[in-house]
Amino acid sequence: MGSPTNAFAFLIQTLVHLYLVVMLLRILLEAVRADFYNPVVQILTRLTDPLVRPLARVVPKIGRINSAAVLVLYLIQLFGLFLVLVVSGRTPDPFVLSLLALRELMRLLLTLYMILIIVGVILSWVGHNVRHPIVPLVFQLVDPVLAPIRRVLPALGGIDLSPLVAIIGIQFLIILLGL
Repeated sequence: MGSPTNAFAFLIQTLVHLYLVVMLLRILLEAVRADFYNPVVQILTRLTDPLVRPLARVVPKIGRINSAAVLVLYLIQLFGLFLVLVVSGRTPDPFVLSLLALRELMRLLLTLYMILIIVGVILSWVGHNVRHPIVPLVFQLVDPVLAPIRRVLPALGGIDLSPLVAIIGIQFLIILLGL
């Protein structure tokens, strides 16, 4: 039988994780310069602007990366981990908590890219002509990862193995980094 502590910890983790995915997608879509007029991009921007916009006035962008959004992403992860530990009755060590937040964000980024690559592969098989606004965004997000691999891999008669190589590389990183 579950305990209220576990239930609240689960609820906190789930809500924080969902918002982190939204925030990370915003950061990645800004980095690849996705079409701002795409309805999906507009929804992500509306959901994250209340936290990012005030900070963006004082934290400058670094190239294509929205530093304010990255800082908000990190702070939300930190706060979520803190809440889970407090609800669980544990006293969080600030240094360990800050490193754990970085580790969790790295895992989230790698997992998100693995999912996006798999979705991109499926869309290339069945939905390349689908006119849903998310389709071009998926390809825009995975192309920066797959393009360097495509340049190195030899052409195999119309078979693109770059997603397979990328997924193996991501899994390798997850295992190597202990994520």
